[in-house]
Amino acid sequence: MSTTAEKDVVAAWARRGRRLDVAGAGTTVWEDGTGDAVVCLHGVPSSAFLYRKVLPELAARGRRGVAFDLPGLGLADRPREFDYSWSGLSAWTVEAIDALGLNRFHLVVHDIGGPVGFDVVARIPERVASLTVLNTMVRVASFKRPWSMEPFARRGIGELYLRALHPVAFERLMRLQGVATPVPASELRAYVPLLKREDGGAAFLRIMRGFERTGAFQERILAALAARKFPAQVLWGEQDPALKLDPYAEHVRQALAVEAVGRLPGKHFVPEDAPQEIADHVSRLIASADG
Repeated sequence: MSTTAEKDVVAAWARRGRRLDVAGAGTTVWEDGTGDAVVCLHGVPSSAFLYRKVLPELAARGRRGVAFDLPGLGLADRPREFDYSWSGLSAWTVEAIDALGLNRFHLVVHDIGGPVGFDVVARIPERVASLTVLNTMVRVASFKRPWSMEPFARRGIGELYLRALHPVAFERLMRLQGVATPVPASELRAYVPLLKREDGGAAFLRIMRGFERTGAFQERILAALAARKFPAQVLWGEQDPALKLDPYAEHVRQALAVEAVGRLPGKHFVPEDAPQEIADHVSRLIASADG
Protein backbone atom coordinates (compact mmCIF):
# COMPACT_ATOMS: atom_id res chain seq x y z
CA MET A 1 0.00 0.00 0.00
CA SER A 2 1.28 3.47 -0.91
CA THR A 3 0.97 6.30 1.56
CA THR A 4 -0.26 9.82 0.88
CA ALA A 5 3.32 11.12 0.88
CA GLU A 6 4.56 9.06 -2.07
CA LYS A 7 1.25 9.51 -3.90
CA ASP A 8 1.75 13.26 -3.63
CA VAL A 9 5.29 12.90 -4.98
CA VAL A 10 4.04 10.93 -7.99
CA ALA A 11 1.20 13.40 -8.62
CA ALA A 12 3.58 16.37 -8.52
CA TRP A 13 5.96 14.59 -10.88
CA ALA A 14 3.15 13.76 -13.30
CA ARG A 15 2.12 17.42 -13.43
CA ARG A 16 5.61 18.37 -14.58
CA GLY A 17 5.34 16.17 -17.67
CA ARG A 18 3.20 16.04 -20.80
CA ARG A 19 1.74 13.27 -22.89
CA LEU A 20 3.78 12.06 -25.87
CA ASP A 21 2.05 9.92 -28.48
CA VAL A 22 4.38 7.25 -29.83
CA ALA A 23 3.48 4.34 -32.10
CA GLY A 24 3.04 1.17 -30.07
CA ALA A 25 2.90 2.79 -26.64
CA GLY A 26 2.24 6.36 -25.54
CA THR A 27 4.30 7.86 -22.75
CA THR A 28 4.97 10.96 -20.68
CA VAL A 29 7.93 13.22 -21.37
CA TRP A 30 9.63 15.76 -19.12
CA GLU A 31 11.64 18.65 -20.55
CA ASP A 32 13.56 21.44 -18.91
CA GLY A 33 15.58 24.22 -20.50
CA THR A 34 16.53 25.21 -24.02
CA GLY A 35 19.52 24.60 -26.23
CA ASP A 36 21.13 21.28 -27.15
CA ALA A 37 18.77 18.38 -26.43
CA VAL A 38 20.06 15.82 -23.93
CA VAL A 39 17.96 12.63 -23.98
CA CYS A 40 18.26 10.70 -20.71
CA LEU A 41 17.34 6.99 -20.81
CA HIS A 42 16.47 5.19 -17.58
CA GLY A 43 16.63 1.52 -16.68
CA VAL A 44 14.87 -0.76 -14.18
CA PRO A 45 13.12 -0.74 -11.80
CA SER A 46 13.07 3.00 -12.35
CA SER A 47 11.53 5.48 -14.79
CA ALA A 48 12.24 9.02 -15.99
CA PHE A 49 11.63 9.99 -12.35
CA LEU A 50 15.28 9.03 -11.81
CA TYR A 51 16.33 12.15 -13.75
CA ARG A 52 14.04 14.64 -11.99
CA LYS A 53 17.07 16.40 -10.41
CA VAL A 54 19.31 16.12 -13.48
CA LEU A 55 16.93 17.89 -15.90
CA PRO A 56 16.91 21.28 -14.11
CA GLU A 57 20.68 21.05 -13.64
CA LEU A 58 21.09 20.62 -17.40
CA ALA A 59 18.74 23.56 -17.97
CA ALA A 60 20.83 25.70 -15.61
CA ARG A 61 23.80 25.00 -17.88
CA GLY A 62 22.05 26.09 -21.05
CA ARG A 63 20.94 22.62 -22.20
CA ARG A 64 17.53 21.08 -22.85
CA GLY A 65 17.10 18.08 -20.59
CA VAL A 66 14.68 15.46 -21.94
CA ALA A 67 13.50 12.26 -20.26
CA PHE A 68 10.59 9.95 -21.03
CA ASP A 69 9.28 6.73 -19.55
CA LEU A 70 10.00 3.54 -21.46
CA PRO A 71 6.94 1.38 -22.21
CA GLY A 72 5.90 -0.72 -19.24
CA LEU A 73 7.42 1.65 -16.68
CA GLY A 74 6.49 4.89 -14.95
CA LEU A 75 3.61 6.73 -16.62
CA ALA A 76 4.07 5.07 -20.02
CA ASP A 77 1.49 2.75 -21.54
CA ARG A 78 1.84 -0.96 -20.78
CA PRO A 79 0.39 -2.85 -23.74
CA ARG A 80 0.33 -6.64 -23.46
CA GLU A 81 1.23 -7.02 -27.11
CA PHE A 82 4.55 -5.18 -27.15
CA ASP A 83 8.17 -6.20 -27.69
CA TYR A 84 9.76 -5.51 -24.29
CA SER A 85 13.17 -6.83 -25.33
CA TRP A 86 16.10 -4.42 -25.50
CA SER A 87 15.75 -4.36 -29.31
CA GLY A 88 12.04 -3.62 -29.01
CA LEU A 89 12.63 -0.83 -26.51
CA SER A 90 15.38 0.72 -28.65
CA ALA A 91 13.18 0.67 -31.77
CA TRP A 92 10.44 2.38 -29.74
CA THR A 93 12.97 4.92 -28.38
CA VAL A 94 13.84 5.99 -31.92
CA GLU A 95 10.11 6.51 -32.53
CA ALA A 96 9.88 8.60 -29.35
CA ILE A 97 12.84 10.74 -30.41
CA ASP A 98 11.18 11.24 -33.79
CA ALA A 99 7.92 12.21 -32.07
CA LEU A 100 9.85 14.87 -30.16
CA GLY A 101 11.21 16.24 -33.45
CA LEU A 102 14.84 15.77 -32.40
CA ASN A 103 17.02 15.51 -35.46
CA ARG A 104 20.24 15.47 -33.44
CA PHE A 105 20.65 14.92 -29.71
CA HIS A 106 23.07 14.06 -26.93
CA LEU A 107 22.44 10.79 -25.11
CA VAL A 108 22.73 9.79 -21.45
CA VAL A 109 22.11 6.16 -20.48
CA HIS A 110 21.82 4.27 -17.20
CA ASP A 111 21.25 0.63 -16.19
CA ILE A 112 19.41 -1.26 -19.00
CA GLY A 113 19.03 2.13 -20.65
CA GLY A 114 22.64 1.34 -21.57
CA PRO A 115 22.01 -1.62 -23.89
CA VAL A 116 18.84 0.06 -25.15
CA GLY A 117 20.71 3.30 -25.85
CA PHE A 118 23.66 1.51 -27.42
CA ASP A 119 21.20 -0.12 -29.81
CA VAL A 120 19.78 3.33 -30.57
CA VAL A 121 23.32 4.28 -31.58
CA ALA A 122 23.38 1.25 -33.87
CA ARG A 123 20.10 2.34 -35.46
CA ILE A 124 20.70 6.10 -35.94
CA PRO A 125 24.42 6.80 -35.34
CA GLU A 126 24.39 9.96 -37.46
CA ARG A 127 21.87 11.62 -35.12
CA VAL A 128 23.76 11.07 -31.85
CA ALA A 129 25.99 14.05 -30.96
CA SER A 130 27.58 12.62 -27.79
CA LEU A 131 27.17 9.75 -25.35
CA THR A 132 27.41 9.75 -21.56
CA VAL A 133 27.29 6.33 -19.92
CA LEU A 134 26.28 5.82 -16.28
CA ASN A 135 26.43 2.53 -14.34
CA THR A 136 25.37 -0.01 -16.95
CA MET A 137 26.56 -3.11 -18.78
CA VAL A 138 27.98 -3.64 -22.26
CA ARG A 139 29.24 -7.23 -22.22
CA VAL A 140 25.66 -8.40 -22.07
CA ALA A 141 26.24 -11.99 -23.17
CA SER A 142 27.89 -12.80 -19.84
CA PHE A 143 25.85 -10.42 -17.68
CA LYS A 144 24.27 -11.78 -14.51
CA ARG A 145 21.51 -9.85 -12.79
CA PRO A 146 22.27 -8.59 -9.26
CA TRP A 147 20.78 -10.69 -6.46
CA SER A 148 18.14 -8.05 -5.78
CA MET A 149 16.84 -8.20 -9.36
CA GLU A 150 17.25 -11.87 -10.33
CA PRO A 151 13.97 -13.07 -8.72
CA PHE A 152 11.95 -10.82 -11.05
CA ALA A 153 13.21 -12.81 -14.04
CA ARG A 154 11.92 -16.12 -12.70
CA ARG A 155 8.33 -17.06 -13.49
CA GLY A 156 6.16 -17.49 -10.44
CA ILE A 157 8.84 -16.28 -8.05
CA GLY A 158 8.93 -12.90 -9.78
CA GLU A 159 5.19 -12.38 -9.39
CA LEU A 160 5.36 -13.18 -5.68
CA TYR A 161 8.47 -11.05 -5.17
CA LEU A 162 6.87 -8.08 -6.89
CA ARG A 163 3.58 -8.45 -5.02
CA ALA A 164 5.47 -8.32 -1.73
CA LEU A 165 7.51 -5.28 -2.73
CA HIS A 166 6.26 -2.62 -0.32
CA PRO A 167 7.43 1.03 -0.62
CA VAL A 168 9.13 0.88 2.80
CA ALA A 169 11.03 -2.29 1.88
CA PHE A 170 12.01 -0.73 -1.44
CA GLU A 171 13.31 2.37 0.34
CA ARG A 172 15.54 0.17 2.49
CA LEU A 173 16.81 -1.67 -0.56
CA MET A 174 17.56 1.63 -2.29
CA ARG A 175 19.56 2.89 0.66
CA LEU A 176 21.49 -0.38 0.68
CA GLN A 177 22.28 -0.60 -3.02
CA GLY A 178 20.87 2.40 -4.83
CA VAL A 179 21.66 5.71 -3.15
CA ALA A 180 24.34 7.09 -0.86
CA THR A 181 22.85 10.52 -0.14
CA PRO A 182 19.88 11.35 2.15
CA VAL A 183 17.16 11.25 -0.51
CA PRO A 184 13.76 11.84 1.16
CA ALA A 185 11.94 8.62 2.03
CA SER A 186 8.81 9.70 0.15
CA GLU A 187 10.81 10.08 -3.07
CA LEU A 188 12.43 6.64 -2.82
CA ARG A 189 9.11 5.05 -1.93
CA ALA A 190 7.50 6.73 -4.96
CA TYR A 191 9.42 4.34 -7.22
CA VAL A 192 7.02 1.53 -6.23
CA PRO A 193 3.69 3.07 -7.33
CA LEU A 194 5.44 4.23 -10.51
CA LEU A 195 6.61 0.64 -11.06
CA LYS A 196 3.33 -1.13 -10.36
CA ARG A 197 0.60 1.27 -11.41
CA GLU A 198 -2.50 -0.31 -12.98
CA ASP A 199 -0.96 -3.61 -14.13
CA GLY A 200 0.76 -4.46 -10.84
CA GLY A 201 4.13 -4.47 -12.60
CA ALA A 202 3.31 -7.17 -15.18
CA ALA A 203 4.99 -5.24 -18.00
CA PHE A 204 8.07 -4.70 -15.83
CA LEU A 205 8.34 -8.47 -15.43
CA ARG A 206 8.22 -8.85 -19.21
CA ILE A 207 11.11 -6.41 -19.47
CA MET A 208 13.09 -8.36 -16.88
CA ARG A 209 12.52 -11.55 -18.84
CA GLY A 210 13.38 -9.96 -22.17
CA PHE A 211 17.07 -9.21 -21.57
CA GLU A 212 18.96 -9.98 -24.79
CA ARG A 213 21.99 -11.61 -23.26
CA THR A 214 23.16 -12.99 -26.58
CA GLY A 215 26.39 -12.88 -28.49
CA ALA A 216 24.59 -11.39 -31.50
CA PHE A 217 23.17 -8.45 -29.57
CA GLN A 218 26.51 -7.85 -27.83
CA GLU A 219 28.38 -7.83 -31.13
CA ARG A 220 25.85 -5.39 -32.57
CA ILE A 221 26.20 -2.81 -29.82
CA LEU A 222 29.97 -3.19 -29.48
CA ALA A 223 30.37 -2.62 -33.22
CA ALA A 224 28.16 0.47 -33.07
CA LEU A 225 30.16 1.94 -30.19
CA ALA A 226 33.47 1.20 -31.88
CA ALA A 227 32.34 2.86 -35.12
CA ARG A 228 30.91 6.00 -33.52
CA LYS A 229 32.05 9.42 -34.74
CA PHE A 230 31.00 11.41 -31.66
CA PRO A 231 32.65 11.94 -28.25
CA ALA A 232 31.73 9.73 -25.31
CA GLN A 233 32.43 9.47 -21.61
CA VAL A 234 31.94 6.97 -18.80
CA LEU A 235 30.76 8.24 -15.40
CA TRP A 236 30.26 5.83 -12.50
CA GLY A 237 28.72 5.91 -9.06
CA GLU A 238 31.83 4.51 -7.43
CA GLN A 239 29.99 2.95 -4.48
CA ASP A 240 27.70 0.84 -6.67
CA PRO A 241 27.57 -2.63 -5.06
CA ALA A 242 25.62 -4.15 -7.95
CA LEU A 243 27.48 -2.95 -11.07
CA LYS A 244 30.90 -2.38 -9.62
CA LEU A 245 33.64 -0.23 -11.07
CA ASP A 246 35.61 -3.41 -11.61
CA PRO A 247 34.73 -4.93 -14.01
CA TYR A 248 31.62 -3.15 -15.37
CA ALA A 249 32.99 0.38 -15.75
CA GLU A 250 36.19 -0.96 -17.25
CA HIS A 251 34.22 -2.99 -19.80
CA VAL A 252 32.39 0.15 -20.95
CA ARG A 253 35.61 2.18 -21.00
CA GLN A 254 37.21 -0.41 -23.28
CA ALA A 255 34.16 -0.55 -25.55
CA LEU A 256 34.27 3.23 -26.00
CA ALA A 257 38.07 3.40 -26.09
CA VAL A 258 38.15 6.37 -23.72
CA GLU A 259 41.08 7.09 -21.43
CA ALA A 260 39.46 6.95 -18.02
CA VAL A 261 36.30 6.47 -16.01
CA GLY A 262 34.95 9.52 -14.21
CA ARG A 263 34.16 8.54 -10.63
CA LEU A 264 31.11 10.11 -9.03
CA PRO A 265 29.98 10.04 -5.40
CA GLY A 266 27.09 7.62 -5.23
CA LYS A 267 25.76 4.13 -5.61
CA HIS A 268 23.89 2.48 -8.50
CA PHE A 269 21.22 5.17 -8.99
CA VAL A 270 23.87 7.83 -9.36
CA PRO A 271 21.51 10.48 -10.87
CA GLU A 272 19.93 10.56 -7.39
CA ASP A 273 23.30 11.15 -5.73
CA ALA A 274 25.20 13.37 -8.16
CA PRO A 275 22.85 15.34 -10.46
CA GLN A 276 25.04 18.45 -10.48
CA GLU A 277 28.19 16.50 -11.26
CA ILE A 278 26.48 14.62 -14.08
CA ALA A 279 25.17 17.86 -15.59
CA ASP A 280 28.64 19.41 -15.36
CA HIS A 281 30.26 16.48 -17.19
CA VAL A 282 27.54 16.32 -19.84
CA SER A 283 27.73 20.06 -20.50
CA ARG A 284 31.52 19.91 -20.86
CA LEU A 285 31.24 16.99 -23.28
CA ILE A 286 28.72 18.92 -25.36
CA ALA A 287 31.05 21.90 -25.43
CA SER A 288 33.87 19.66 -26.67
CA ALA A 289 31.59 18.18 -29.34
CA ASP A 290 30.58 21.66 -30.49
CA GLY A 291 34.19 22.75 -30.54
